Amino acid sequence: MDAESGRGAASARKKSWRSELVLAYQSLGVVYGEVATSPLYVYKSAFAGGDIDHSEGNEEIYGVLSLVFWTLTLVTLLKYVLVVLRAADDGEGGTFALYSLICRRVRAGLLPGVGDSSAADDDLKEQRDGAPPASTVRAALQQRRELQWLLLLFALLGTSMVIGDGVLTPAVSVFSAVSGLKLSMVNEQHQYVLLPVTCVILVGLFALQHFGTHRVGFLFAPIVCLWFLCISTIGVYNIIVWNPHIYKALSPYYMYSFIQKTQVGGWMSLGGILLCVTGSEAMYADLGHFSQSSIKIAFTMVVYPSLVLAYMGQAAYISQHHNFERNHHIGFYISVPEKIRWPVLGIAILAAVVGSQAVITGTFSVIKQCCSLNCFPRVKIVHTSSTVHGQIYIPEINWILMILCLAVTIGFRNTKQMANAQGLAVITVMIVTTCFMSLVIVLCWNKNVVFALAFLLFFGAIEAVYFSASLVKFHEGAWVPIILSFTFLTVMCVWHYGTTKKYEFDVDNKVSISWLLNLGPSLGIVRVRGIGLIHTELVSGIPAIFSHFVTNLPAFHQVLVFLCIKSVSVPHVQPEERFLVGRIGLKQYRLYRVVVRYGYRDVQQDSLEFEKALVSSIAEFIRSGDSDKNGYPDGSESPYERLSIISKGLPFQEADGEVEGSPESSVRKDTNPNLVSSKLRRVRFVLPENAQINSEVRNELQELTEAREAGMSFIMGRSYMKAKSGSSLMKRIAINFIYEFLMRNSRGPAYAANVPHVSTLEVGMVCQV
Repeated sequence: MDAESGRGAASARKKSWRSELVLAYQSLGVVYGEVATSPLYVYKSAFAGGDIDHSEGNEEIYGVLSLVFWTLTLVTLLKYVLVVLRAADDGEGGTFALYSLICRRVRAGLLPGVGDSSAADDDLKEQRDGAPPASTVRAALQQRRELQWLLLLFALLGTSMVIGDGVLTPAVSVFSAVSGLKLSMVNEQHQYVLLPVTCVILVGLFALQHFGTHRVGFLFAPIVCLWFLCISTIGVYNIIVWNPHIYKALSPYYMYSFIQKTQVGGWMSLGGILLCVTGSEAMYADLGHFSQSSIKIAFTMVVYPSLVLAYMGQAAYISQHHNFERNHHIGFYISVPEKIRWPVLGIAILAAVVGSQAVITGTFSVIKQCCSLNCFPRVKIVHTSSTVHGQIYIPEINWILMILCLAVTIGFRNTKQMANAQGLAVITVMIVTTCFMSLVIVLCWNKNVVFALAFLLFFGAIEAVYFSASLVKFHEGAWVPIILSFTFLTVMCVWHYGTTKKYEFDVDNKVSISWLLNLGPSLGIVRVRGIGLIHTELVSGIPAIFSHFVTNLPAFHQVLVFLCIKSVSVPHVQPEERFLVGRIGLKQYRLYRVVVRYGYRDVQQDSLEFEKALVSSIAEFIRSGDSDKNGYPDGSESPYERLSIISKGLPFQEADGEVEGSPESSVRKDTNPNLVSSKLRRVRFVLPENAQINSEVRNELQELTEAREAGMSFIMGRSYMKAKSGSSLMKRIAINFIYEFLMRNSRGPAYAANVPHVSTLEVGMVCQV
C-alpha cells in the first residue's frame, strides 16, 4: 500500500513539474517579449546621447556592461523574481492588484462601493486574507484620509505610466528592430525605408488586435525562444572571437571606474542603461496568466542567461572596435556577423512584434481593472477568446494607442528620444511598485517594519538614481510620458471624483424604505405584468430615480427588483458567492433587492445569461424560505444582514410557444386565460425532488414565473452632473465639463450592453453636487 501511494505521489510530482515546464515555455511568448528585445537598443541608447564616448581604454563599455549586469540582477532577478512575485492578489499581479490587496488588509479605500466595507464583503475578504492584525501603519491608513488619497494617487500614477508604456514600447521595439536596415542597405537608402516600414508594421499590429492573440499566440513562444537562442549564440560567438576576458567587466569595480571617469556624463547615460530592465513589471502584471514557479523557471533558466550572454557579446565586440563614425552607430546589429544579418533582422522584427503585442494586451488588462474599480470611463470590452482568461480587446483604447504610437514614431524618428521617454515611464512604475511592496511587507506579510524600510531604502535608492537620470532628459523625449500620464491621470482622477460625488448624491437623496412601505402592497401605483429591473449603485434604500419615475408615471411592474452591480476589491468572485438576494417589505409587495458582485478581473455575463441567473437566484431565495427571516417587516434599512448569498439558483426551463408535458415538479399553470402573450415564452422552475413547498411560496413562484414570461424591462438612471452654485472654479470645470464629457462618451453598464433598446428605459435626473 505504501509503495503504491509512493508511486502515486511521485507520478503527481512528475505531472506537476511537467505542467510547470509547459507554462514556463508558454510564458516566454507572453511575458518576456518586451525584455527580450531590450538588447536591440540598450547600448545604443547609452552612447547615442553624447554623454559618454567610447575610448581606447574601454572604461566606458566595461562600465556600461557592469551596470547592465547588476541592474538586471538586482532589480529584475532579486526584486521582482524573488520578492515581488510573492505578492499575489489571489494569483493576480500588477499595480492595481497591490493597491486592492493593501486596501483589503487595511479595510480602507476611496473607491465607491469598493473601499467601503460591508459585512458580506468583509466575510468574503476575510475568507481570502484572514483577519488582519493591528499595527501602527494600518491604523494610520485607516484614520488619515489624506494617506488614503495618496495611496490611490500612487496607484493611478503607476497605472497611467503603464498606459504610457503601452504607447512607447511598440514604437521603440519595432523602430529599433527595423533600424537594422541601416547596415543592410547602401547609399543612405534606409532613410527612405526605415520610417515607412516601421509605421506599416505598427498599423498592422494594432489593426489585427480585434482578432485576438489566441489565433497566432501559439507562434509567440517559438519566436521568442528562437530570438533568445539567436542573441545568446551570437553573444557566445562574439565573446570567443573578440574578447574572452569580457567576464571580468561584470565586477562592480568597473561601475566605480565608469562613474569616476565620466561623472555627470555617466550619470546622464543611466537613462539608456535603465532600459535593460524594461518588461520586468510585465512579469508581475501577467502573474494571473501563469504561476509563480513557471515565471521564475523561465527567467532563471532561459531569459536571464540569454540576456547576460547577449550583453557580454555586444560589449566584447565593441571593446575591440573603436572606428565607429558616430556613437549612435554603436548598437546590436554591428555585433551581428554580416552573413546572418538579414535572418537576424527578420527574427528581431518578429520578436519586437511579439513584445509589443504583450504590452498592448497588458494595457487592455490594466484599463479593464480600472473600469471595474470605477477609476476609468466605461469602455467596450471584447473578449477575443472563450477559453483563455484575460485575452480582451478594447476598440477605443486600441485606436488611441495606435494614433499616439504613430505620432511618437513620426515625431521623433530616432531611438534616442523614444528610449528616453520609455525609460521614464518604466522607472516610475517600478518606484510605485517598490512603495506598495514596502506596505505589503508590513500589512500583508506581517513582517517587522525594519524589513519594509530595508526594502524601500535599498531598491528605492537604486531606482531614485535612475529616475533622476531619466528626468533630466525632459527636453530630449522624457516629456512624452509625463504629458501622457498627466492626461490619463487627469481622466482617471476626474472620473473617480465624479463617480464618488454621484455616489454620495445617491446616498444623500435615497428614499427611505418606510416611505415605500407606507404606500401599501400596490405602492400606490398600477402594477403591470413583467419584471422591472432598476439599476442602482446603492445597496440600501430606494434610489431617487424610482420615486422620480413613479411620481411622474404612477405605474410599475408586478415584480420589482433593485439591482446593484458591485465591484469588490478581489480579483475573482466565485459563482456561488456572486448573488445576494433579499426582500423589501412583506411578501405581497413583490419587491426584491439583488446585489451582484464581480471581482476586478471577472468577466461579466452577457444579458441573456445574466437575466437567467438573476431570475433563478430570486426563485431559489423564495423557495429556500430565507425570505421569512430576511424581510424588512420593521422597515429597517440595514442591508447585508438581510441579504442571503444564493450559491445556486433554482433551475428553470424556457421555451417558445406552448410547452407540453410539464413535470409535476415544475411550478406553472397549464391554463391561464389571462396570459395571452405568455405563449411566446413559457417558463418552468424545476424544483428539487421531494421538495415540500407551501401554497404561499408556490403562489410567489407562480407570480415570478408569469412576470418572467411577460418579459423584463431595464430602468436605467441617467444623471446629469452639475456643480452646486458657489463651487470653486476647478470643481465646476471638473464636473460640468470634463466629467460630463466623459459621461456622454462612455459606455453604459457592461451587463446592459446587449439589452434590446425596446426593453430599456432611461430616467434622467439633474444631480447638484
